[in-house]
Amino acid sequence: MKNTLGDLNNHLFAQIERLSDEELSGEKLLEEISRARAVTSVASQIIANGSLVLDARKLADGRMDMDTVVPKMLEG
Repeated sequence: MKNTLGDLNNHLFAQIERLSDEELSGEKLLEEISRARAVTSVASQIIANGSLVLDARKLADGRMDMDTVVPKMLEG
């Protein structure tokens, strides 16, 4: 599997297009909203993971020091 953040971006925009379909209504619209929530949840985890990897790389490369502010979601 070789998915990229660019692929994620494309999936998110495709989801927006599906939600914007004015012909979608009733049960089909509810299904698409449910799908959008699932996509958003997975996308959020992918982005958080990427951010963690980036922060770890910065730390390993010495680009972060004791004065670096760590986001609250990463604090222990």
